[in-house]
Amino acid sequence: MLYSSTTPSRKRAAFRAGLASGRIQQFPGAFNPLSARLIQEQAFDGVYISGAVLANDLGLPDIGLTTLTEVAQRAGQIARMTDLPCIVDADTGFGEPMNVARSVQELENAGLAGCHIEDQFNPKRCGHLDGKSVVDLATATKRIRAAADARQDPDFLIMARTDIRAVDGLDAAKDRARALVEAGADAIFPEAMRDLSEFQAIRDAVDVPILANMTEFGKSDLFTVDQLASVGVNMVIYPVTLLRSAMGAAERTLQAIRAEGTQASAVPDMLTRARLYELVDYEAYNQFDTSVFNFPVPGQP
Repeated sequence: MLYSSTTPSRKRAAFRAGLASGRIQQFPGAFNPLSARLIQEQAFDGVYISGAVLANDLGLPDIGLTTLTEVAQRAGQIARMTDLPCIVDADTGFGEPMNVARSVQELENAGLAGCHIEDQFNPKRCGHLDGKSVVDLATATKRIRAAADARQDPDFLIMARTDIRAVDGLDAAKDRARALVEAGADAIFPEAMRDLSEFQAIRDAVDVPILANMTEFGKSDLFTVDQLASVGVNMVIYPVTLLRSAMGAAERTLQAIRAEGTQASAVPDMLTRARLYELVDYEAYNQFDTSVFNFPVPGQP
């Protein structure tokens, strides 16, 4: 009932343990708090909170328009609804190194298990679009150093994302990954890798966990968990998958209503009332305070 019974510190410890387990960790992207509960029910390892999803949910493109306050608030709302560790996209850290430091503390206070900070210029753009620009090495490492120094819980994971592969090639990505680890990154997110051999190259370059971004319609093929594990990837995210699925279903339902004058044909694909009530745990609230909640819950005896 209400929120997670697992403390943020325990979630962070679980996240660290998962990354060290030798088993690849799967983090689907939640687009709202309730979808995080679905992710937990399906026994995934954690929840990813995409900056693109947070921006798109506000009707904005993923070009750095969201603020730290918006991201921390929404990420915190998602994180508190699940016992799983949640990692959030912190874009470029929302400013200069001092801003990065504040961002880390705000996200830590919001209950996140970690965040990743990238080396693009601000305003940034989606990692799978062409025409990206990255900051110089000194700026990139200052961001990560500020992030690592600012955290209060040593288990809060600082991940460095680098987009330099698309700009200067794979060798540059390997060099930058090494420098980011030296600056204090606990893990590396090499964005827009072309194939499995490129993930392997990053794996060979650093001795910290690495992440694979399996986003649809991007630069990378949609590799399986086994394929990614075979080249040493420790964590895989599916950042926009659930949002795209939900919005696709919503669009088809609206089209049916417009064409047929009723939503009846779409009902078989909908979450039932009983299932929705189960997800939001109506029965627990009913039992907790029958003076307020005194109605029968569908699907319950």
